[in-house]
Amino acid sequence: MARLISKSPLAGLVPVKVGGLTLSEVETGPVTSVAPFKGKQTAVSKALKAAVGLGMPKVGRMDSKGEARALWAGRGRALVMGVALPDLEGAALTDQTGANAVLRIEGPAVEAVLARLVPLDLRATAFPVGQTARTMVGHMMASVTRVGDAAFEVMVMRSMAQTLVHDIEGAAKAVAARDLV
Repeated sequence: MARLISKSPLAGLVPVKVGGLTLSEVETGPVTSVAPFKGKQTAVSKALKAAVGLGMPKVGRMDSKGEARALWAGRGRALVMGVALPDLEGAALTDQTGANAVLRIEGPAVEAVLARLVPLDLRATAFPVGQTARTMVGHMMASVTRVGDAAFEVMVMRSMAQTLVHDIEGAAKAVAARDLV
């Protein structure tokens, strides 16, 4: 009988250092998609706050408290990471643990690197800490979240992990090469 071995989505791909940029994997813990039913948004947000200390995040925002993070994931939907959720009356809950790869990109040139792949203004003045967006990264649909002054987390489907690292690493090498000229 075949014996399966559990591997993280970015196993063997990171960590990577290019110039002053570091790519590393984010361990998310449990991940649950929360989608309130029509007319239940407020009740689900209150129930979620009672359960983990965070309500449904505002559009384009990521909130955190302790181990729990609530990430806006599109219209009427959030991803809750880091904690297991109880049943929430009035919402569809779907376990997404292991479905995504989450890459942390950190360093002084992070905005310049991501500018080569992401069609958004990611400067801190336009995209502050806690801001998140569903957007393209190269040719992949992703969630991009600013988690620090010079740090972002990019989430893609697990099957796109290798492509994400390849594209980010290539953009980082191109940006680093500018400093050599």
